[in-house]
Order: sequence, then C-alpha cells, then structure tokens
Amino acid sequence: MRGWNYRYVGPAELKAAVRPGSGGCRIASAADFDRWVAERSAAELVEPFTFVVGADGVLLLAPRRSEHVSCAGGRWVLSAGEISFAPEAGRWVVREVTNQSTGYCPDISSWSSVAQALDCVGLGHPSSFTHEVVFRRCPGCQEHNIVRESDFVCVFCGSDLPEKWNVDPLIESGGS
Repeated sequence: MRGWNYRYVGPAELKAAVRPGSGGCRIASAADFDRWVAERSAAELVEPFTFVVGADGVLLLAPRRSEHVSCAGGRWVLSAGEISFAPEAGRWVVREVTNQSTGYCPDISSWSSVAQALDCVGLGHPSSFTHEVVFRRCPGCQEHNIVRESDFVCVFCGSDLPEKWNVDPLIESGGS
C-alpha cells in the first residue's frame, strides 16, 4: 500500500537550486545498500543521513546536511526525513529514523512507505519512526508549524491548528 505523494513545500530558492542528476543515491536492493555503505567512511556512518522515499517506493540517501528536495531531485515523495544505520549481528539495520523534513513536512502516516522501502532492501528497522514530527499549516497565517507536546497552537500567530495533516493545500484537497 502506497501513501500520499508529498510535494515540496519549503523555500522556493532551495527547489530552484536542484540540478538534473543531483538526486540521492537510489537504494533499490540489498546489493545497492551494500555498495553504498561500503563507500561511506566510519565518520560518515556515525551521523544520520538525509533520505526520501521516491514516488516509485525506492529509498534515496544523501549526506545529512543535504536538502530533501535535492535528494529527491525536486520530485514528489512518499516520505522524507533522517535515518541512521548500525551494524548488528553481522548485518546493517536502521538504528533511528524520523520524518523530520521541513521541505516536505510528511505526515507520520508516511511510515508505511518507509517500512516498505526498507523491507525491499532487507534492512531491519524499528516498527515506526523513532522520532515522529507532527507538521501542520496554520489556517490563520498559513505558516508551517511543528506541533510539540500535542499543543496544536500556531507559534507564529496563536491560532488553533487542525488535528488532521494539512500542510499542502493541494494534497489536502485531493490533488495528489
């Protein structure tokens, strides 16, 4: 089952900077991941990486400080966030994974797409995001918010935020 497709909703100048071929490394199989991880230094593997799950369900990875829109090549995604890996019992597993992407602001329900992409690669993983980020758009001032401690109040103008994900009006209205 595929979830929503999320379009980039972050700063326009970051999307404008995306160049053809600048996307993340496609990880469609265990062999792809083995090749990718073998090319990483020990210092790189200590930090999380930027990831997106493309609209085709394939995992893409980029260095941590990469923009998600660049990792996705400017395209729509099924999820986005940060991910870290660790060796365990002779194989690599996902240690932590979040939906923390202020460029795509994916809902926590996008976990199912992440889990499917990781399962296709054969990577063991947690049963959900290890840190869930709840994004909402303020109906009053239209600013994007991160909801903390279930306090659904806009940090910019004090308006109430909806319980349901609403960051992208195009998706919210059924345009995905």
